[in-house]
Amino acid sequence: MTTAKRDTNQSKCGKAPTFQMRITPELKQQFDAAAKNAGMSLGNWLKSLGRKELERLANDAEEK
Repeated sequence: MTTAKRDTNQSKCGKAPTFQMRITPELKQQFDAAAKNAGMSLGNWLKSLGRKELERLANDAEEK
């Protein structure tokens, strides 16, 4: 397993490394619209979505 390298730039001290992924422009537009409707930035909306999904998966695993 590899670990992400932290940015050693002092101006960004304390921030987690960025996560980059490629998505289609259409999907990006849908994500942007959903984030705007939720009143959140795209990054926070994606983090919220991920946390909800992880919680759902954990609940599903407990039920089994």
